[in-house]
Amino acid sequence: MGPLAVNEIISENTNLFLAFIIGIGFGFVLEQSGFSSSRKLAGVFYGYDMVVLKVFFTGAITAMLGLLFFSLFGWVDLGLVYINPTYLSSAILGGVVMGAGFIMGGYCPGTSFCGASIGKVDGMVFIVGLFIGVAIFGGGYPIWEKLYWAQDLGSPKISKSLGLSDGVFALLLILVALAMFWVADWAEKKFPREEY
Repeated sequence: MGPLAVNEIISENTNLFLAFIIGIGFGFVLEQSGFSSSRKLAGVFYGYDMVVLKVFFTGAITAMLGLLFFSLFGWVDLGLVYINPTYLSSAILGGVVMGAGFIMGGYCPGTSFCGASIGKVDGMVFIVGLFIGVAIFGGGYPIWEKLYWAQDLGSPKISKSLGLSDGVFALLLILVALAMFWVADWAEKKFPREEY
């Protein structure tokens, strides 16, 4: 039963190797989906290209259903799956900062590496900015340490917070995704843009 490394089914080195291989595959899929184009990524915010929204919603739904079915079959113990703790203040502030950077630069941290890996200068510049931001955060950490740890909500699951079973929540999220796909198609027709 998974997780594999936690249950010592595979070694930590094998776990890291598999993460490396999966990471390469993820990067390949990002590039093939067009995520190395800052225009395509920024298109989500302007309504003319919703591929990013569709791909990430599809990925989230696939992972969610995979974990639910693996748990149902006894292949994964969901109690051993790590959930990041939520610190509300820093999550909101970080989302605003990252969202602003995403709109201005057209990349998120992962897709900037995707763009840089195929020689896009804007992706490389974005990576430089990313490391500058990391240095500023690390150097100034004592200044905003309290904000960083503020409003600790623990490691909540949305389904439990709403009082729903994981299965019912999954069904509702799939319905939300279908609605988002419809809205995305509508937006692409409403805000068309010539090929770039």
